[in-house]
Amino acid sequence: MDLDPVLLSRIQFAFVVSFHAIFPVFTIGLASFIAFLETCAYASGNPLYTRLSKFWIKVFAVVFGMGVVSGIVMSFQFGTNWSNFSQATANFLGPVLSYEVVTAFFLEAAFLGILLFGRDRVPAGIYLFASFMVAIGTFISSFWILSANSWMHTPAGTVMENGMHQVVSWSEAIFNPSFWYRFTHMGLASFLTGGFVVASLSAWFLLKGREVEANRRALSMCLWLLLVIAPAQLWVGDLHGLNTLKHQPTKVAAMEGNWETSSNVPLLLFAWPDQQAQTNHWEVGIPGLASLILKHDTDGVVPGVSAVPREEQPPVAIVFWSFRVMVGLGMLMIAFAIAGLLLRPGGRYWRSRWFLKGLVPMGVAPFVAVLAGWFVTEIGRAPWLVYGQMTQAEGVTPSLTGGMALFTLIGYIVVYALVFTSGLYYLGRLFESGVEDAGHDSDLDQEEVERAKRPFSAAHVPLEHEGGRA
Repeated sequence: MDLDPVLLSRIQFAFVVSFHAIFPVFTIGLASFIAFLETCAYASGNPLYTRLSKFWIKVFAVVFGMGVVSGIVMSFQFGTNWSNFSQATANFLGPVLSYEVVTAFFLEAAFLGILLFGRDRVPAGIYLFASFMVAIGTFISSFWILSANSWMHTPAGTVMENGMHQVVSWSEAIFNPSFWYRFTHMGLASFLTGGFVVASLSAWFLLKGREVEANRRALSMCLWLLLVIAPAQLWVGDLHGLNTLKHQPTKVAAMEGNWETSSNVPLLLFAWPDQQAQTNHWEVGIPGLASLILKHDTDGVVPGVSAVPREEQPPVAIVFWSFRVMVGLGMLMIAFAIAGLLLRPGGRYWRSRWFLKGLVPMGVAPFVAVLAGWFVTEIGRAPWLVYGQMTQAEGVTPSLTGGMALFTLIGYIVVYALVFTSGLYYLGRLFESGVEDAGHDSDLDQEEVERAKRPFSAAHVPLEHEGGRA
């Protein structure tokens, strides 16, 4: 069987990135929620916020660890599978990815240690500061990663010399034309993910009648957040789409399932794109709406996929349906946020079992939406690695064989399955213990803090205090 190393390398990188992406998009939002809880605890002295924070810090630690493990191999793939690409872009991507490690990962890791082990061991102000540093570190990390990724979509600030991208303007390269749209879009997606996960688990606890006051408070805070963030994401997504239309018109054409450049283009609610025939089957759409959204005019001209040669066209069906999954879930999130507002009077948002039951599965929705959006962004760029400048076939490692790519792909699937299974097991244990158990560590923590550091200092403590052992 003839194994295509380019296709297998694409599948492998897509698998690794997709698996990894779900962790940071959650931890970014969750870190900010933890910092908010610590701020409330510090300002009010209410132990309820401390219990909530303790619980979600444990969840954060597990997910952060899974993200680190799943993300390590991505850098290796640049060398093993995409060496031509790595060599050509090293002058820009090398420093940018290094900045992410130096300025963000070390910051997160250092202050996460204080969050995990420093409560009651450092002053309250320092502990609060640590929570903010972890949250800021997650955003710094996403800043550099999205700058690198956005540059691959809208390269700027570099020139090609002897097959290498030479940086002529670091500001233009880092803040490339699509960066701020992608960074804002992903930041809001992270808040949506964190908000819906916390709301989902809080709803689950409320249905079981567990730690009602704490989970009611957490659900209330998340619903207020989602009421602002969900509609904002729709607006930013529209701006991001207009920016993509300007710089990557073929991707937008694939998202809309529009094959021929034309005016009065309908917004397709359903269609079956046929790449071979360059047409759609079974179209159901709203006349002129795509032109209105993209050009603010029902007679606006929207580019078609067939405007570029077939070898430069992305897989339209995947991009088309991924886009609709993302938008559909986004509208569902907005609906839940509005429903939460309507159910505010009389506390019905936490007393209505139908609403709580609906929120529980919504904890998965933002992850699916993020992956769908990632598919639109990355698959819609095909066949380019650096848009308009380097194709995937040109960037792959010359000596790589299909067999080698298949072997490593299988290996990653097996290892990641173990990581994911282990992570879910530990998260399940945390969810089963619940928020109420998060406060039970305080007595042990305080005992450890007060325990004598020198043996003779504890002479006044009866032997029975240590379990009756002499």
